[in-house]
Amino acid sequence: MVDSLEKSSVADLAQADDVEQFDVIIIGAGITGLYQLHCLLQAGFSVRSFDDAGGVGGTWYWNRYPGARFDSESYTYGYSFSEELMQEWDWKEHYSAQPENERYLNYVADKFNLRPHIKLNSRVSTAVYNEETSRWQVETENGLRAECQFLIAAVGILSARYLPDFEGIDDFQGKWCHTGNWPREGIDLAGKRVGVVGTGATAVQLIPAISQEVAHLTVFQRTPNYCSPLRNRPVTTEEQEQIKASYPEIIEQCMETAGAFIHKFDPRSAFDVSPEERMAQHERLWNKGGFGKFLANFYDVMMPGEANDEYSEFFRNKIRERVHDPVVAEMLVPKTHPFGGKRPPCESGYYEVFNQDNVLLVDVKKAPIERITPKGIKTADAEYEFDVIVFAMGYDAINGSLLRIDIYGEGGRSLQDKYAQGQRTYLTVQTAGFPNLFLLNGGGGGNFTRAVEPLIEWLTECICYLREHNVKSMEASWEAEDAWVDIVNEAGTRSLRTMADSWYVGGNIPGKPRAYLASPYTAPGMRAKRAEVAANGYEGFILK
Repeated sequence: MVDSLEKSSVADLAQADDVEQFDVIIIGAGITGLYQLHCLLQAGFSVRSFDDAGGVGGTWYWNRYPGARFDSESYTYGYSFSEELMQEWDWKEHYSAQPENERYLNYVADKFNLRPHIKLNSRVSTAVYNEETSRWQVETENGLRAECQFLIAAVGILSARYLPDFEGIDDFQGKWCHTGNWPREGIDLAGKRVGVVGTGATAVQLIPAISQEVAHLTVFQRTPNYCSPLRNRPVTTEEQEQIKASYPEIIEQCMETAGAFIHKFDPRSAFDVSPEERMAQHERLWNKGGFGKFLANFYDVMMPGEANDEYSEFFRNKIRERVHDPVVAEMLVPKTHPFGGKRPPCESGYYEVFNQDNVLLVDVKKAPIERITPKGIKTADAEYEFDVIVFAMGYDAINGSLLRIDIYGEGGRSLQDKYAQGQRTYLTVQTAGFPNLFLLNGGGGGNFTRAVEPLIEWLTECICYLREHNVKSMEASWEAEDAWVDIVNEAGTRSLRTMADSWYVGGNIPGKPRAYLASPYTAPGMRAKRAEVAANGYEGFILK
Protein backbone atom coordinates (compact mmCIF):
# COMPACT_ATOMS: atom_id res chain seq x y z
CA MET A 1 0.00 0.00 0.00
CA VAL A 2 1.25 3.44 -0.86
CA ASP A 3 1.58 6.11 1.80
CA SER A 4 0.44 9.09 -0.23
CA LEU A 5 -1.58 9.98 -3.31
CA GLU A 6 -0.74 12.59 -5.92
CA LYS A 7 -3.13 15.56 -5.85
CA SER A 8 -3.61 15.27 -9.60
CA SER A 9 -5.08 11.79 -9.18
CA VAL A 10 -7.46 13.16 -6.54
CA ALA A 11 -8.68 15.73 -9.03
CA ASP A 12 -9.03 13.09 -11.74
CA LEU A 13 -11.27 11.04 -9.47
CA ALA A 14 -13.41 14.04 -8.61
CA GLN A 15 -13.93 14.98 -12.27
CA ALA A 16 -15.20 11.59 -13.35
CA ASP A 17 -18.73 11.88 -14.75
CA ASP A 18 -19.86 8.45 -13.55
CA VAL A 19 -19.56 9.34 -9.87
CA GLU A 20 -22.83 9.19 -7.88
CA GLN A 21 -23.35 12.03 -5.40
CA PHE A 22 -24.54 11.57 -1.81
CA ASP A 23 -24.57 13.48 1.43
CA VAL A 24 -23.23 10.45 3.29
CA ILE A 25 -21.60 7.14 2.38
CA ILE A 26 -21.53 4.32 4.94
CA ILE A 27 -19.04 1.50 4.63
CA GLY A 28 -20.74 -1.58 6.05
CA ALA A 29 -24.26 -2.99 6.37
CA GLY A 30 -23.96 -4.85 9.66
CA ILE A 31 -25.44 -3.92 13.01
CA THR A 32 -23.91 -0.43 13.06
CA GLY A 33 -24.25 0.27 9.35
CA LEU A 34 -27.94 -0.62 9.18
CA TYR A 35 -28.93 1.55 12.12
CA GLN A 36 -26.75 4.45 10.96
CA LEU A 37 -28.37 4.22 7.53
CA HIS A 38 -31.85 4.27 9.09
CA CYS A 39 -31.06 7.29 11.27
CA LEU A 40 -29.63 9.36 8.42
CA LEU A 41 -32.48 8.52 6.05
CA GLN A 42 -34.94 9.56 8.74
CA ALA A 43 -33.04 12.85 9.03
CA GLY A 44 -33.47 13.49 5.30
CA PHE A 45 -29.94 12.82 4.02
CA SER A 46 -29.12 11.08 0.75
CA VAL A 47 -27.14 7.99 1.74
CA ARG A 48 -25.40 5.05 0.09
CA SER A 49 -24.15 2.02 1.99
CA PHE A 50 -21.53 -0.31 0.50
CA ASP A 51 -20.83 -3.80 1.83
CA ASP A 52 -18.58 -6.55 0.53
CA ALA A 53 -20.98 -9.33 1.59
CA GLY A 54 -23.75 -10.89 -0.45
CA GLY A 55 -26.31 -9.90 2.18
CA VAL A 56 -26.79 -7.62 5.14
CA GLY A 57 -25.75 -8.54 8.68
CA GLY A 58 -22.00 -8.06 8.86
CA THR A 59 -20.65 -10.45 11.49
CA TRP A 60 -23.88 -12.45 11.37
CA TYR A 61 -23.65 -12.85 7.61
CA TRP A 62 -20.07 -14.15 7.55
CA ASN A 63 -19.86 -16.24 10.72
CA ARG A 64 -21.92 -19.28 9.72
CA TYR A 65 -19.76 -21.88 11.42
CA PRO A 66 -21.59 -24.49 13.52
CA GLY A 67 -22.23 -23.21 17.04
CA ALA A 68 -22.00 -19.47 16.23
CA ARG A 69 -24.29 -17.48 18.52
CA PHE A 70 -24.64 -14.48 20.82
CA ASP A 71 -22.86 -14.53 24.16
CA SER A 72 -25.04 -11.65 25.37
CA GLU A 73 -28.70 -12.29 26.13
CA SER A 74 -30.63 -12.04 22.84
CA TYR A 75 -33.15 -9.50 24.11
CA THR A 76 -30.32 -7.19 25.25
CA TYR A 77 -28.42 -7.44 21.97
CA GLY A 78 -31.21 -6.57 19.51
CA TYR A 79 -31.99 -2.99 18.56
CA SER A 80 -33.92 -0.82 21.02
CA PHE A 81 -34.72 2.17 18.79
CA SER A 82 -38.11 0.78 17.72
CA GLU A 83 -40.68 -0.37 20.25
CA GLU A 84 -42.67 -1.90 17.40
CA LEU A 85 -39.66 -3.98 16.31
CA MET A 86 -39.05 -5.22 19.84
CA GLN A 87 -42.67 -6.31 20.18
CA GLU A 88 -42.80 -7.97 16.75
CA TRP A 89 -39.66 -10.08 17.06
CA ASP A 90 -39.68 -13.30 19.09
CA TRP A 91 -36.25 -14.47 20.22
CA LYS A 92 -36.21 -18.27 20.11
CA GLU A 93 -33.24 -18.76 22.47
CA HIS A 94 -31.72 -16.87 25.36
CA TYR A 95 -28.48 -16.76 23.37
CA SER A 96 -29.54 -16.65 19.76
CA ALA A 97 -27.75 -18.64 17.04
CA GLN A 98 -26.37 -17.25 13.76
CA PRO A 99 -29.25 -18.30 11.47
CA GLU A 100 -31.78 -16.43 13.61
CA ASN A 101 -29.49 -13.43 13.99
CA GLU A 102 -29.11 -13.14 10.24
CA ARG A 103 -32.89 -13.46 9.78
CA TYR A 104 -33.38 -10.70 12.34
CA LEU A 105 -31.07 -8.25 10.57
CA ASN A 106 -32.71 -9.03 7.22
CA TYR A 107 -36.08 -8.39 8.86
CA VAL A 108 -34.80 -5.00 10.04
CA ALA A 109 -33.50 -4.12 6.56
CA ASP A 110 -36.92 -4.92 5.07
CA LYS A 111 -39.06 -3.37 7.80
CA PHE A 112 -37.31 -0.01 7.53
CA ASN A 113 -36.88 -0.16 3.71
CA LEU A 114 -33.10 0.02 3.82
CA ARG A 115 -32.25 -2.27 0.92
CA PRO A 116 -32.68 0.32 -1.90
CA HIS A 117 -29.84 2.30 -0.32
CA ILE A 118 -27.39 -0.62 0.01
CA LYS A 119 -24.97 -1.93 -2.60
CA LEU A 120 -23.92 -5.48 -1.74
CA ASN A 121 -20.94 -7.41 -3.14
CA SER A 122 -19.20 -4.04 -3.27
CA ARG A 123 -16.04 -3.88 -1.21
CA VAL A 124 -14.76 -0.35 -0.77
CA SER A 125 -11.13 -0.34 -1.87
CA THR A 126 -10.24 3.36 -1.87
CA ALA A 127 -11.46 6.54 -0.21
CA VAL A 128 -9.79 9.87 -1.05
CA TYR A 129 -10.47 13.26 0.55
CA ASN A 130 -10.59 16.22 -1.84
CA GLU A 131 -9.44 19.30 0.08
CA GLU A 132 -10.80 21.69 -2.56
CA THR A 133 -14.37 20.42 -2.31
CA SER A 134 -14.29 19.00 1.24
CA ARG A 135 -15.76 15.78 -0.13
CA TRP A 136 -14.77 12.12 -0.17
CA GLN A 137 -14.32 10.11 -3.34
CA VAL A 138 -15.05 6.41 -2.82
CA GLU A 139 -14.35 3.52 -5.16
CA THR A 140 -15.22 -0.16 -4.85
CA GLU A 141 -13.39 -3.19 -6.16
CA ASN A 142 -16.18 -3.83 -8.67
CA GLY A 143 -15.78 -0.36 -10.16
CA LEU A 144 -18.55 1.64 -8.47
CA ARG A 145 -17.65 5.26 -7.76
CA ALA A 146 -19.41 7.68 -5.45
CA GLU A 147 -18.77 10.99 -3.72
CA CYS A 148 -20.02 12.33 -0.41
CA GLN A 149 -19.51 15.05 2.14
CA PHE A 150 -19.44 12.66 5.11
CA LEU A 151 -17.87 9.20 5.10
CA ILE A 152 -18.77 6.79 7.91
CA ALA A 153 -16.77 3.62 8.52
CA ALA A 154 -19.13 1.05 10.04
CA VAL A 155 -16.77 -1.81 9.24
CA GLY A 156 -17.11 -3.73 12.51
CA ILE A 157 -14.63 -4.42 15.28
CA LEU A 158 -14.25 -8.16 14.63
CA SER A 159 -14.52 -8.54 10.87
CA ALA A 160 -10.95 -8.50 9.49
CA ARG A 161 -10.17 -12.21 9.44
CA TYR A 162 -6.65 -13.12 10.53
CA LEU A 163 -4.85 -16.04 8.93
CA PRO A 164 -1.09 -16.41 9.30
CA ASP A 165 0.88 -16.86 6.10
CA PHE A 166 1.29 -20.59 6.59
CA GLU A 167 3.76 -22.09 4.15
CA GLY A 168 2.15 -24.68 1.90
CA ILE A 169 -1.48 -23.75 2.58
CA ASP A 170 -2.32 -23.79 -1.13
CA ASP A 171 -0.89 -27.30 -1.44
CA PHE A 172 -3.38 -28.83 1.01
CA GLN A 173 -5.44 -31.40 -0.88
CA GLY A 174 -8.43 -31.29 1.44
CA LYS A 175 -10.82 -28.44 2.19
CA TRP A 176 -9.95 -25.53 4.47
CA CYS A 177 -11.55 -22.28 5.61
CA HIS A 178 -11.49 -19.58 8.28
CA THR A 179 -14.41 -19.62 10.72
CA GLY A 180 -15.21 -16.05 9.68
CA ASN A 181 -15.70 -17.13 6.07
CA TRP A 182 -17.68 -20.34 6.53
CA PRO A 183 -19.34 -21.24 3.22
CA ARG A 184 -23.07 -20.63 2.95
CA GLU A 185 -23.63 -24.22 1.82
CA GLY A 186 -21.75 -25.52 4.83
CA ILE A 187 -19.01 -28.13 5.03
CA ASP A 188 -19.66 -31.85 5.25
CA LEU A 189 -17.70 -32.97 8.31
CA ALA A 190 -19.43 -36.29 8.95
CA GLY A 191 -16.86 -39.05 9.30
CA LYS A 192 -14.00 -36.71 8.40
CA ARG A 193 -10.60 -36.13 10.02
CA VAL A 194 -10.75 -32.48 11.06
CA GLY A 195 -8.11 -30.13 12.40
CA VAL A 196 -9.08 -26.92 14.19
CA VAL A 197 -6.33 -24.33 14.63
CA GLY A 198 -7.10 -21.99 17.53
CA THR A 199 -8.97 -22.08 20.83
CA GLY A 200 -10.46 -18.59 20.98
CA ALA A 201 -14.13 -17.61 21.05
CA THR A 202 -15.08 -19.03 17.64
CA ALA A 203 -13.25 -22.31 18.20
CA VAL A 204 -14.85 -22.71 21.61
CA GLN A 205 -18.28 -22.53 19.95
CA LEU A 206 -17.33 -24.64 16.92
CA ILE A 207 -15.54 -27.54 18.60
CA PRO A 208 -18.46 -28.91 20.68
CA ALA A 209 -20.83 -28.44 17.74
CA ILE A 210 -18.81 -30.72 15.44
CA SER A 211 -17.11 -33.12 17.84
CA GLN A 212 -19.80 -35.81 17.65
CA GLU A 213 -20.04 -35.99 13.86
CA VAL A 214 -16.37 -36.03 12.89
CA ALA A 215 -14.34 -39.23 12.80
CA HIS A 216 -11.44 -37.57 14.58
CA LEU A 217 -10.79 -34.03 15.78
CA THR A 218 -7.36 -32.50 16.43
CA VAL A 219 -7.28 -29.14 18.20
CA PHE A 220 -4.16 -26.99 17.90
CA GLN A 221 -3.92 -24.66 20.89
CA ARG A 222 -1.49 -21.79 21.41
CA THR A 223 -3.00 -20.11 24.49
CA PRO A 224 -5.76 -21.62 26.63
CA ASN A 225 -8.71 -19.45 27.66
CA TYR A 226 -10.98 -19.09 30.68
CA CYS A 227 -14.14 -20.45 29.08
CA SER A 228 -17.45 -19.90 30.84
CA PRO A 229 -20.58 -22.11 30.58
CA LEU A 230 -23.22 -20.35 28.47
CA ARG A 231 -26.16 -22.44 29.71
CA ASN A 232 -28.33 -21.59 26.73
CA ARG A 233 -31.94 -22.75 26.45
CA PRO A 234 -35.11 -21.92 24.50
CA VAL A 235 -37.19 -18.91 25.48
CA THR A 236 -40.54 -20.12 26.78
CA THR A 237 -43.84 -18.48 25.87
CA GLU A 238 -44.13 -17.05 29.38
CA GLU A 239 -40.58 -15.70 29.24
CA GLN A 240 -41.26 -14.13 25.83
CA GLU A 241 -44.25 -12.27 27.23
CA GLN A 242 -42.28 -11.13 30.25
CA ILE A 243 -39.37 -9.92 28.10
CA LYS A 244 -41.64 -7.86 25.86
CA ALA A 245 -43.42 -6.35 28.85
CA SER A 246 -40.10 -5.51 30.50
CA TYR A 247 -38.13 -4.02 27.59
CA PRO A 248 -37.99 -0.49 29.05
CA GLU A 249 -36.52 -1.82 32.28
CA ILE A 250 -34.16 -4.21 30.46
CA ILE A 251 -32.75 -1.47 28.23
CA GLU A 252 -32.49 1.00 31.12
CA GLN A 253 -30.59 -1.53 33.21
CA CYS A 254 -28.15 -2.19 30.35
CA MET A 255 -27.58 1.50 29.85
CA GLU A 256 -26.61 1.95 33.50
CA THR A 257 -23.89 -0.71 33.60
CA ALA A 258 -20.22 -0.26 32.77
CA GLY A 259 -20.21 -2.57 29.72
CA ALA A 260 -23.85 -2.04 28.67
CA PHE A 261 -24.70 -5.59 29.75
CA ILE A 262 -27.77 -6.52 31.76
CA HIS A 263 -25.51 -7.72 34.57
CA LYS A 264 -24.64 -5.28 37.35
CA PHE A 265 -21.60 -5.68 39.59
CA ASP A 266 -22.02 -6.44 43.26
CA PRO A 267 -20.83 -3.15 44.84
CA ARG A 268 -19.00 -5.05 47.57
CA SER A 269 -15.40 -6.11 47.45
CA ALA A 270 -14.80 -9.85 47.41
CA PHE A 271 -13.09 -9.35 50.77
CA ASP A 272 -16.04 -7.62 52.41
CA VAL A 273 -17.44 -11.09 53.05
CA SER A 274 -16.07 -14.31 54.52
CA PRO A 275 -14.26 -16.87 52.31
CA GLU A 276 -17.31 -19.14 52.63
CA GLU A 277 -19.71 -16.42 51.46
CA ARG A 278 -17.36 -15.50 48.65
CA MET A 279 -17.19 -19.05 47.30
CA ALA A 280 -20.95 -19.46 47.71
CA GLN A 281 -21.50 -16.42 45.47
CA HIS A 282 -19.01 -17.69 42.89
CA GLU A 283 -20.82 -21.05 42.80
CA ARG A 284 -24.29 -19.50 42.63
CA LEU A 285 -23.33 -17.34 39.67
CA TRP A 286 -21.42 -20.21 38.02
CA ASN A 287 -24.71 -22.05 37.65
CA LYS A 288 -26.36 -19.15 35.83
CA GLY A 289 -26.11 -18.31 32.13
CA GLY A 290 -23.87 -15.92 30.25
CA PHE A 291 -21.55 -13.26 31.60
CA GLY A 292 -23.25 -12.88 34.97
CA LYS A 293 -20.62 -15.16 36.51
CA PHE A 294 -18.25 -12.22 36.64
CA LEU A 295 -20.23 -9.11 35.63
CA ALA A 296 -22.72 -9.67 38.47
CA ASN A 297 -20.00 -10.71 40.91
CA PHE A 298 -17.95 -8.65 43.35
CA TYR A 299 -16.70 -5.57 41.50
CA ASP A 300 -13.02 -6.29 42.15
CA VAL A 301 -12.99 -9.71 40.49
CA MET A 302 -12.59 -7.76 37.23
CA MET A 303 -9.76 -5.57 38.50
CA PRO A 304 -6.07 -6.44 38.82
CA GLY A 305 -5.37 -7.68 42.33
CA GLU A 306 -6.05 -10.37 44.89
CA ALA A 307 -9.78 -10.77 44.15
CA ASN A 308 -9.03 -11.42 40.48
CA ASP A 309 -6.20 -13.80 41.38
CA GLU A 310 -8.57 -15.85 43.52
CA TYR A 311 -11.31 -15.85 40.90
CA SER A 312 -8.84 -16.89 38.20
CA GLU A 313 -7.95 -19.91 40.32
CA PHE A 314 -11.66 -20.63 40.84
CA PHE A 315 -12.04 -20.86 37.05
CA ARG A 316 -8.91 -22.98 36.69
CA ASN A 317 -10.27 -25.48 39.19
CA LYS A 318 -13.57 -25.65 37.32
CA ILE A 319 -11.65 -26.65 34.21
CA ARG A 320 -9.72 -29.30 36.12
CA GLU A 321 -12.99 -30.75 37.43
CA ARG A 322 -14.42 -31.19 33.93
CA VAL A 323 -11.46 -32.77 32.11
CA HIS A 324 -10.70 -36.36 33.12
CA ASP A 325 -7.08 -36.60 32.00
CA PRO A 326 -5.04 -34.39 34.38
CA VAL A 327 -2.35 -33.82 31.74
CA VAL A 328 -4.90 -32.57 29.20
CA ALA A 329 -6.64 -30.55 31.92
CA GLU A 330 -3.43 -28.67 32.72
CA MET A 331 -2.93 -27.96 29.02
CA LEU A 332 -6.36 -26.30 29.01
CA VAL A 333 -5.78 -24.27 32.17
CA PRO A 334 -4.65 -20.65 31.51
CA LYS A 335 -1.55 -19.75 33.50
CA THR A 336 0.01 -16.86 31.58
CA HIS A 337 -2.74 -14.25 31.97
CA PRO A 338 -5.44 -13.38 34.50
CA PHE A 339 -9.15 -13.95 34.12
CA GLY A 340 -10.51 -10.98 32.14
CA GLY A 341 -7.22 -10.31 30.34
CA LYS A 342 -9.02 -11.68 27.28
CA ARG A 343 -12.75 -11.58 26.60
CA PRO A 344 -13.96 -14.80 28.29
CA PRO A 345 -15.50 -17.10 25.65
CA CYS A 346 -18.84 -18.69 26.48
CA GLU A 347 -19.12 -22.41 25.80
CA SER A 348 -21.54 -25.32 25.76
CA GLY A 349 -19.74 -28.55 26.62
CA TYR A 350 -16.34 -27.38 25.38
CA TYR A 351 -14.18 -28.98 28.06
CA GLU A 352 -16.09 -32.28 27.97
CA VAL A 353 -15.09 -32.64 24.29
CA PHE A 354 -11.54 -33.39 25.44
CA ASN A 355 -12.82 -36.46 27.30
CA GLN A 356 -13.80 -38.05 23.99
CA ASP A 357 -11.59 -40.79 22.52
CA ASN A 358 -11.70 -39.18 19.07
CA VAL A 359 -10.27 -35.82 20.20
CA LEU A 360 -6.60 -34.84 20.49
CA LEU A 361 -5.20 -31.58 21.91
CA VAL A 362 -1.87 -30.34 20.51
CA ASP A 363 0.19 -27.62 22.20
CA VAL A 364 1.60 -25.43 19.40
CA LYS A 365 3.47 -23.20 21.80
CA LYS A 366 5.56 -26.25 22.68
CA ALA A 367 5.67 -27.55 19.10
CA PRO A 368 4.83 -24.71 16.64
CA ILE A 369 3.15 -25.29 13.29
CA GLU A 370 5.90 -25.32 10.67
CA ARG A 371 3.84 -25.64 7.52
CA ILE A 372 0.69 -26.95 5.89
CA THR A 373 1.39 -30.08 3.87
CA PRO A 374 -0.65 -31.64 1.05
CA LYS A 375 -2.06 -34.07 3.63
CA GLY A 376 -2.41 -31.86 6.71
CA ILE A 377 -0.37 -29.93 9.27
CA LYS A 378 3.25 -30.38 10.26
CA THR A 379 4.40 -29.16 13.66
CA ALA A 380 7.91 -29.28 15.12
CA ASP A 381 7.04 -32.67 16.61
CA ALA A 382 4.79 -34.50 14.13
CA GLU A 383 2.64 -34.40 11.00
CA TYR A 384 -1.14 -34.74 11.24
CA GLU A 385 -3.34 -35.80 8.33
CA PHE A 386 -6.76 -34.22 7.72
CA ASP A 387 -9.65 -34.11 5.32
CA VAL A 388 -10.66 -30.63 6.54
CA ILE A 389 -8.73 -27.85 8.30
CA VAL A 390 -10.57 -25.03 10.06
CA PHE A 391 -8.58 -21.94 10.98
CA ALA A 392 -10.21 -20.34 14.03
CA MET A 393 -7.50 -17.70 14.24
CA GLY A 394 -9.61 -14.70 15.17
CA TYR A 395 -9.49 -11.18 13.84
CA ASP A 396 -7.35 -8.10 13.41
CA ALA A 397 -9.70 -6.32 15.79
CA ILE A 398 -11.05 -2.77 16.12
CA ASN A 399 -9.13 -1.10 13.27
CA GLY A 400 -8.15 -4.09 11.11
CA SER A 401 -10.98 -3.74 8.58
CA LEU A 402 -10.50 0.02 8.44
CA LEU A 403 -6.81 -0.32 7.58
CA ARG A 404 -7.54 -2.79 4.79
CA ILE A 405 -9.10 0.12 2.88
CA ASP A 406 -6.77 2.63 1.20
CA ILE A 407 -7.93 5.83 2.90
CA TYR A 408 -6.18 9.12 2.08
CA GLY A 409 -6.79 12.33 4.00
CA GLU A 410 -5.32 15.81 3.88
CA GLY A 411 -2.14 16.09 1.84
CA GLY A 412 -2.72 12.60 0.44
CA ARG A 413 -1.53 10.98 3.67
CA SER A 414 -2.75 7.42 4.16
CA LEU A 415 -4.49 6.22 7.30
CA GLN A 416 -2.22 3.17 7.30
CA ASP A 417 0.75 5.53 7.52
CA LYS A 418 -0.78 7.52 10.35
CA TYR A 419 -1.62 4.38 12.36
CA ALA A 420 1.80 2.80 11.76
CA GLN A 421 2.79 3.43 15.40
CA GLY A 422 -0.66 2.72 16.80
CA GLN A 423 -4.27 3.86 16.62
CA ARG A 424 -4.88 7.58 17.14
CA THR A 425 -8.38 9.06 17.50
CA TYR A 426 -10.29 11.72 19.34
CA LEU A 427 -13.35 10.45 21.21
CA THR A 428 -12.97 7.24 19.10
CA VAL A 429 -14.98 8.91 16.31
CA GLN A 430 -12.40 10.88 14.29
CA THR A 431 -8.70 11.03 13.59
CA ALA A 432 -6.88 14.30 12.88
CA GLY A 433 -6.00 14.95 9.25
CA PHE A 434 -9.07 13.11 7.93
CA PRO A 435 -11.94 15.63 7.85
CA ASN A 436 -15.53 14.38 7.58
CA LEU A 437 -14.42 10.78 8.20
CA PHE A 438 -16.29 9.26 11.13
CA LEU A 439 -15.37 5.96 12.78
CA LEU A 440 -17.87 3.58 14.37
CA ASN A 441 -15.26 0.97 15.27
CA GLY A 442 -13.71 2.70 18.27
CA GLY A 443 -13.55 0.92 21.60
CA GLY A 444 -14.75 -2.65 21.88
CA GLY A 445 -15.45 -5.26 24.49
CA GLY A 446 -18.92 -4.47 25.85
CA ASN A 447 -22.44 -5.40 24.82
CA PHE A 448 -21.98 -4.13 21.30
CA THR A 449 -25.45 -3.07 20.16
CA ARG A 450 -26.29 -1.39 23.46
CA ALA A 451 -23.05 0.60 23.39
CA VAL A 452 -23.12 1.56 19.70
CA GLU A 453 -26.75 2.70 19.37
CA PRO A 454 -26.13 5.89 21.42
CA LEU A 455 -22.95 6.57 19.41
CA ILE A 456 -24.88 6.34 16.14
CA GLU A 457 -27.56 8.67 17.50
CA TRP A 458 -24.88 11.14 18.64
CA LEU A 459 -23.23 11.05 15.23
CA THR A 460 -26.56 11.58 13.48
CA GLU A 461 -27.24 14.65 15.64
CA CYS A 462 -23.71 15.86 14.89
CA ILE A 463 -24.18 15.62 11.11
CA CYS A 464 -27.55 17.36 11.42
CA TYR A 465 -25.82 20.15 13.35
CA LEU A 466 -23.21 20.51 10.62
CA ARG A 467 -25.94 20.74 7.98
CA GLU A 468 -27.91 23.33 9.97
CA HIS A 469 -24.83 25.50 10.46
CA ASN A 470 -23.55 25.14 6.87
CA VAL A 471 -20.33 23.50 8.04
CA LYS A 472 -18.35 22.03 5.14
CA SER A 473 -15.87 20.01 7.16
CA MET A 474 -15.36 18.69 10.68
CA GLU A 475 -12.04 17.38 11.87
CA ALA A 476 -10.50 16.33 15.18
CA SER A 477 -7.83 18.78 16.28
CA TRP A 478 -4.33 17.43 16.81
CA GLU A 479 -4.32 18.79 20.36
CA ALA A 480 -7.59 17.05 21.26
CA GLU A 481 -6.35 13.84 19.68
CA ASP A 482 -3.08 13.93 21.63
CA ALA A 483 -4.99 14.45 24.88
CA TRP A 484 -7.41 11.62 24.08
CA VAL A 485 -4.58 9.20 23.24
CA ASP A 486 -3.07 9.99 26.65
CA ILE A 487 -6.42 9.25 28.33
CA VAL A 488 -6.70 5.93 26.48
CA ASN A 489 -3.16 4.88 27.32
CA GLU A 490 -3.59 5.81 30.98
CA ALA A 491 -6.83 3.79 31.15
CA GLY A 492 -4.95 0.83 29.70
CA THR A 493 -2.50 0.84 32.61
CA ARG A 494 -5.42 0.13 34.99
CA SER A 495 -7.11 -2.55 32.91
CA LEU A 496 -6.91 -6.33 32.98
CA ARG A 497 -7.18 -6.16 29.20
CA THR A 498 -3.57 -5.03 28.82
CA MET A 499 -2.29 -8.01 30.82
CA ALA A 500 -2.58 -10.49 27.95
CA ASP A 501 -1.67 -10.60 24.26
CA SER A 502 -5.30 -10.20 23.25
CA TRP A 503 -7.09 -8.30 20.49
CA TYR A 504 -7.79 -5.55 23.03
CA VAL A 505 -4.18 -4.45 22.51
CA GLY A 506 -3.50 -5.91 19.06
CA GLY A 507 -1.36 -8.59 20.67
CA ASN A 508 -2.85 -11.39 18.57
CA ILE A 509 -1.52 -9.92 15.31
CA PRO A 510 2.24 -10.22 14.68
CA GLY A 511 3.80 -6.82 14.01
CA LYS A 512 0.73 -4.81 14.99
CA PRO A 513 1.63 -1.85 17.23
CA ARG A 514 0.67 -2.67 20.79
CA ALA A 515 -1.88 -0.14 22.03
CA TYR A 516 -4.99 -0.18 24.18
CA LEU A 517 -7.88 -0.36 21.69
CA ALA A 518 -10.86 -0.41 24.04
CA SER A 519 -12.76 2.59 25.36
CA PRO A 520 -11.10 4.46 28.24
CA TYR A 521 -14.44 5.04 30.01
CA THR A 522 -17.48 2.95 30.86
CA ALA A 523 -20.45 2.99 28.47
CA PRO A 524 -22.26 5.66 30.57
CA GLY A 525 -18.98 7.59 30.81
CA MET A 526 -18.54 7.60 27.04
CA ARG A 527 -22.11 8.83 26.53
CA ALA A 528 -21.56 11.61 29.06
CA LYS A 529 -18.28 12.66 27.43
CA ARG A 530 -19.82 12.82 23.96
CA ALA A 531 -22.77 14.83 25.30
CA GLU A 532 -20.39 17.28 26.98
CA VAL A 533 -18.39 17.74 23.79
CA ALA A 534 -21.55 18.38 21.76
CA ALA A 535 -22.95 20.80 24.35
CA ASN A 536 -19.72 22.81 24.08
CA GLY A 537 -20.09 23.29 20.34
CA TYR A 538 -18.21 20.08 19.50
CA GLU A 539 -15.21 21.01 21.54
CA GLY A 540 -11.98 19.46 20.29
CA PHE A 541 -13.17 19.40 16.68
CA ILE A 542 -12.34 21.98 14.01
CA LEU A 543 -15.45 23.11 12.12
CA LYS A 544 -14.95 25.01 8.86
